[in-house]
Amino acid sequence: MHPHLSPLGQATEYSTPYDPNLLFPIARQPLREQIGISAALPFLGADIWNAYELSWLNERGKPQIALARIVIPAESPNLVESKSLKLYLGAFAQTQFASADQVRTLISDDLSALCGMPVSIILTQPAAFATVHWQELDGLLLDRLELDIDQYETAPELLSAHFNEADIEETLVSNLLKSNCPVTGQPDWASIQIRYTGAPIDHAGLLSYLISYRLHTGFHEQCVERIFMDLMQICRPDKLAVYARYTRRGGLDINPFRANFNLSLPNNMRTARQ
Repeated sequence: MHPHLSPLGQATEYSTPYDPNLLFPIARQPLREQIGISAALPFLGADIWNAYELSWLNERGKPQIALARIVIPAESPNLVESKSLKLYLGAFAQTQFASADQVRTLISDDLSALCGMPVSIILTQPAAFATVHWQELDGLLLDRLELDIDQYETAPELLSAHFNEADIEETLVSNLLKSNCPVTGQPDWASIQIRYTGAPIDHAGLLSYLISYRLHTGFHEQCVERIFMDLMQICRPDKLAVYARYTRRGGLDINPFRANFNLSLPNNMRTARQ
């Protein structure tokens, strides 16, 4: 379905009862074809969502709350449009459920059906809120570099690697990634972590390249995949992992992770800006 047909960017009345029809799928493949990804994916990974505004009623009508961690596999045929997920979760607020486990199972089933693959859900209830911590992405901070910047539309030609030098293993981080919603034009802010093994990537060029997304329009997931593909094609690392943590909007944050080698999913600890 085309995103312009979704609730995104439109005035919407919030539904009171639970309604799975509020969810809106977006097919991944047409977005991937725009950046040269065929049906055979060059990476594994997932989109890690966090929902901070989940609430429902118990059988006695008393409100319950929880944080939800939602993991959607990168290889799923569809992603879920973010405003539709907000509307869907919002409809739980005046619906009675027998238990938190019933809520978790229902969300997992509905999102799995929408995305075309099993989607995992973990609910953190108030008794465990104190265990929710934050930390910054680890790695060498590119933002320390003082640069003249004049490119604010994606410019992969800014990337380069020192192929005449010995391979290295390196983790680089920037907090300066910004892109824009492809429908509303609203800004999407993120921190990004790039891990690779291969020829040393030029730091100044990489930071300039990441900043060049500043006026780019694209979904979170597509931006991360575009960055992954540009790095693979131009810098040609043997191993590459790209992980972005976007700030929340509407009580949701989206954190895409893509890697071409066996690497566990990140621990999902939110950053200070989230």
